[in-house]
Amino acid sequence: MKLHFFPYFIFLLSISTAGFSQQLGGRTDKLYTMSGAGFSFPVGENSDFMRPKFSTTLGVNLGLGQGNLFLYPKASLHVFGYDKIEPEPGYSASLKTGRSTTYLLNLALGYRKMVNKFAFYGFIGAGGGFILTPRVSVNAANNAVDLSNKTNTMGIIEPGIGIEYNIGGANLFIESSFMKGLGKIQNSHFAAVPLSIGIKPNLSKVFNSK
Repeated sequence: MKLHFFPYFIFLLSISTAGFSQQLGGRTDKLYTMSGAGFSFPVGENSDFMRPKFSTTLGVNLGLGQGNLFLYPKASLHVFGYDKIEPEPGYSASLKTGRSTTYLLNLALGYRKMVNKFAFYGFIGAGGGFILTPRVSVNAANNAVDLSNKTNTMGIIEPGIGIEYNIGGANLFIESSFMKGLGKIQNSHFAAVPLSIGIKPNLSKVFNSK
C-alpha cells in the first residue's frame, strides 16, 4: 500500500467542502490545509516491541458556523521500528529490527481559540486504517527467507491538542495527540503519541473575497 492516494484524498475533500465554506460568513479561520511531520511514540504494552521512526500528516481544518468549532479530517502515516516477540501462527521464525507502518484516516471535531498571533486548539475524533507488521518464514530446503507483511485492520480513537503561530498567510503549528487502538498487535493494545510540526496555509481569504 502506498501513500499516493493521500494527496488526492485531501484535494477532493477541499473541493467538496469549498461550496459549504462559502456559506460560513467572514471567519478568518474558515479553511486551512495542513501538512506536518514528526515522530509517533509507542506507549504502554506495545512500547516493548515498537520504536518511533517518523510520521507525516495531511489534513484540512474547516470552520463550522461563526463560533470556534472546526471539522478536522486528516490522513496520517506512522512508521515504527518493530521487533517480533513470537512467530506468527504458521511461521517458524520471528523478525528482529523490522519495520511497522500505519495508514490511518481520522475525522475529528475541534475547538480553536485565537489570542493575537497565537491560536490554541483541541480536538477529539475517531477513524481507522491499516497497521502493517512484518513476518518471516525460513525455507530450510533452499536456505531462503521469505519476508511479508500482515495487514491488521484497526479502529482508532484520537484526542489531541495543538498551538499555532500566525506568519501572515499561514500558521506554523505543533500538535500532539493520543491514538488509542481498538485492537491488538502481538496481543498488546495499540497506543501511540504522535508529535508533529508543520504549516497550515490559510485559504479563508479566497472564499471571503467572493
